[in-house]
Amino acid sequence: MPELNSSNYSKFMVAIKPKISTYISLSLILLVLLIGLILLLRDFAYKGSFALWFYLLACSLITLVMLMLLVKMMAGWRFISVVKDQLVVKLPLKGMTKVYPVNEIMLWEEEVILANKKEFRQVTIAFTDKNSISVSNHEHESYADLVNYLKKKSSKANDQK
Repeated sequence: MPELNSSNYSKFMVAIKPKISTYISLSLILLVLLIGLILLLRDFAYKGSFALWFYLLACSLITLVMLMLLVKMMAGWRFISVVKDQLVVKLPLKGMTKVYPVNEIMLWEEEVILANKKEFRQVTIAFTDKNSISVSNHEHESYADLVNYLKKKSSKANDQK
């Protein structure tokens, strides 16, 4: 199996990778939350402008939102490529690479949601080893290529629409 890195993406039929612009936006939101948390803690330490319960509640909520955002970013950092009728799923943060032949796709389903006059698309692919992956058009590049590939190569789409 060829090594999956940014220099040899052209060797793959379809290469799905995270959109950098999405991760930059999420990182900026994370930075704003971190600055807010630091300023809130600084205010607590030096001035104490608010009641103790406010600091406890606000710091807990900001920290919780930051952790949820970090988990979302880390869970979505994956690279998927199609090589000779195989899906190669690489999860760099777990140090894991899995190769799935197309015949191991149990089913796949594309969901389309309209929100704020924008179309959000997500495809979920379930494999025979009970693992699944989700890819969305807002967070990953080459989303349409993956869906077209699945329509051609895997007839196990969930057609209950």
